[in-house]
Amino acid sequence: MDFIGAYSPDHIVFLLKGFWITLKVAGISIVLSFFLGAVLGIVRYAKIPVLAQISAFFVEIIRNLPLLLIIFFVYFALPEVGMKLSITWSAILALTIFESAMLAEIIRSGLNSVHKGQMEAGRSSGLSYTQTLWHIILPQGVRSMVPPIVSQFISLLKDTSLAVVIALPEMMHNAQVINAQNINYIIPIFLLVAVIYFIANFALSLVARRLELNI
Repeated sequence: MDFIGAYSPDHIVFLLKGFWITLKVAGISIVLSFFLGAVLGIVRYAKIPVLAQISAFFVEIIRNLPLLLIIFFVYFALPEVGMKLSITWSAILALTIFESAMLAEIIRSGLNSVHKGQMEAGRSSGLSYTQTLWHIILPQGVRSMVPPIVSQFISLLKDTSLAVVIALPEMMHNAQVINAQNINYIIPIFLLVAVIYFIANFALSLVARRLELNI
């Protein structure tokens, strides 16, 4: 093991550049998947005709497929039908599709955890269905949603490493590039990558705990 050579300034900078790509891809995917997942979850909860069935079909299909298959499909299959994306946007689209299905179920379950009497009380007080959902149901359901949503975001951050199969220059990809230079770098570099992932994910878990206390 060569810790000194592995942790040279050039290698550290190269890894951090990869980590920046990891954060960028994860950040964009988190935002997009959250909004798409919220729409799908609310549509299923509200049982909107046709749309609820389409949403359920999409969610059930995606939840039962491996993320790696979705990444391959987006990057290799979509260009065959005229939809060619860059490596970065292929990774973002695949992660968004996969995570939105997971988040949709979390949000739907959170809404379902609110007693049905709350909806009836809101409607009887003169509020519309949408107003009741927004002002009464959603605020109560959020508390039970926060832990699993943040847990899913943590999984998303880790799942960006799967995009190494399409050569996305994220942290794991750059770690493999460094390891290819010298077999003695493998353990030191992977230890450093593990520490970076741990710090990032532990920070997210702390945010989740703070949110739970404040909601």
